[in-house]
Amino acid sequence: MSIRAGTQAFPARFTGRMNQYPASAPVSPVQQYRAERDPRAWVAPAVATALGVMLAPTAFLFGALSVMATDSCGPDDCSDALTTTLAVIFGTLVIGGILAVAACLTSWLLPWTRRWTVTRAWLAGLSLLPWLVVLALVLNLPEG
Repeated sequence: MSIRAGTQAFPARFTGRMNQYPASAPVSPVQQYRAERDPRAWVAPAVATALGVMLAPTAFLFGALSVMATDSCGPDDCSDALTTTLAVIFGTLVIGGILAVAACLTSWLLPWTRRWTVTRAWLAGLSLLPWLVVLALVLNLPEG
């Protein structure tokens, strides 16, 4: 066997076209399961939306009416506990309302694969939290 160039082709020489993509690694069953479409992905956002549609107006109504708790003591003579609670109620309505809408939208817009099931359920549940906090604060207002 001669190794001189041009006289004999090397038998191990590759003359075909090379694939530019590397071989893909085998996918584990867990990764495959998490990549599947979740048939019940709509349940948590739908329940949270339905409850939010009922709780949000109720929280806004009771939050707006909670100012009447200061009628008996006037704006300057009310206790610090009452004014602090009212400030927390209005802060929760404004900031918590924005965050609740964002959490609800995010729970709807996450990919509908099994990988995001837990995150979607947590976001859907957290989207109800501001409304429930406002209702709990309004129903437990301190004495003025």
